[in-house]
Amino acid sequence: MPFPKDFLWGGATAANQFEGAWKEDGKGENVPDHIRGGTVSTPRLWDKEIHPDVYYPSHESVDFYHHYKEDIALYGEMGFKCFRLSVNWARIFPTGEEEKPNEKGLAFYHNVFAECRKYGIEPLVTISHYELPWALSEKYNGWVGREVIDCFVKYATTLFNEYKDEVKYWLTFNEINIGAGAMGRIMSLGMHGEDGKPMFKMSETPEEASDRFTALHNQFVASARAVKIGHQINPDFKIGLMIAGQMVYPYTCNPADVKEAQDRMNMNNWFCGDVQVRGHYPYYAKRYFKDHNIHVRMEPGDLEDIKEGTVDFYSFSYYMSSTATVDPEVQKKAGNMFTGVPNPYLKASDWGWQIDPEGLRIYLNEIYGRYEIPLFVVENGLGAVDERSADGKFHDTYRINYLRDHIKAMKEAVEDGVDLMGYTMWGCTDLVSASTGEMKKRYGFVYVDKDNDGNGDLHRERKDSFYWYKKVIASNGEDLD
Repeated sequence: MPFPKDFLWGGATAANQFEGAWKEDGKGENVPDHIRGGTVSTPRLWDKEIHPDVYYPSHESVDFYHHYKEDIALYGEMGFKCFRLSVNWARIFPTGEEEKPNEKGLAFYHNVFAECRKYGIEPLVTISHYELPWALSEKYNGWVGREVIDCFVKYATTLFNEYKDEVKYWLTFNEINIGAGAMGRIMSLGMHGEDGKPMFKMSETPEEASDRFTALHNQFVASARAVKIGHQINPDFKIGLMIAGQMVYPYTCNPADVKEAQDRMNMNNWFCGDVQVRGHYPYYAKRYFKDHNIHVRMEPGDLEDIKEGTVDFYSFSYYMSSTATVDPEVQKKAGNMFTGVPNPYLKASDWGWQIDPEGLRIYLNEIYGRYEIPLFVVENGLGAVDERSADGKFHDTYRINYLRDHIKAMKEAVEDGVDLMGYTMWGCTDLVSASTGEMKKRYGFVYVDKDNDGNGDLHRERKDSFYWYKKVIASNGEDLD
């Protein structure tokens, strides 16, 4: 069985990693504007005050704001059917609480969507992709404050009304399940960090965890209310959730390892999907909250909103898999990034992300068997160091091999019976890494001249993968050579 004839091939980006123009045309500050660059060994730091002598990657990113016509033309040349992007919340409502939106911000996205239409590209718009206005983080501790629910609903309603004839596909929150872990406090939930300290926090008190899960609950309520309003504004809208997807395998066949892997799949993957697709908190959440002394603050009507505001499709990112074990000696080994013990059967990228295309097929089958709603792979790609060859070109065969194997896995999942809507490869044009803030970690089909310190003239160049992906799209996934 081939991919469906209306399969949405394309690429994906995020405003804070791609757009730049951080203070132009009325845009306010957002949380990523306060996060420094870093590396794998040097974590990104969060600053309460922006320092004039410090490099903040989001401030310029790769300047899509001034290159959008050029970038979208390249996507058109590749034959994109879909372009996933996010709207920068602070470009529309600079503090999140203005009475009226910033007209110049609205106009920018009208222009972007018009360019997409020129090439027959469907926009897939993420309403919130780690881009909470800084003022809401400062005033309400991010999503811990219930006031942010109304701010988001107003923002989403503005977008739905403004672009109701230009955008059909929407996502409410990017990788919402990142907020189910301590490391998502700042990036996903916009909560306060420690000034000058790492962005990712790996441990917390029960009180801090209670705040975090309350913030996540507030996002559930906000998403559900937005979904209901969006469907009222335009019944043709397709509004989805977005999950940071990852298969977790037991490290051994020890039943304790199997249970550990199951627990991680529940809270790392299924928890947010269960709430947003099924419309209620899952059975295992009660035990988890009890065991960890977590108290989620809810208000009357919240659960009814969640029940009534379920999503139309399930989208997710997929880069790697991990393993889980209860063996403390194994746990001491070098980890698979933040995610678990390395799998001895898999190779890893330069950044330690283990490459597992078969895991994508498994994950697709697991999700579809659980929910039986359309699925969409909206992020997948290989972060790598791209070096110019002697002939002056970028021969990124390693990226082509990675993508080919994952597309083959998707094809197998479609053969298995999975309803798959599309595939938007992550970072179609080189952009700033969210986890490390680097430019050295490149994903794109299109090279951007910029380095980790912000140097470069930002010119764009096609890599070998550009021409390969063009062929893949033209053949609807049949020609992968």
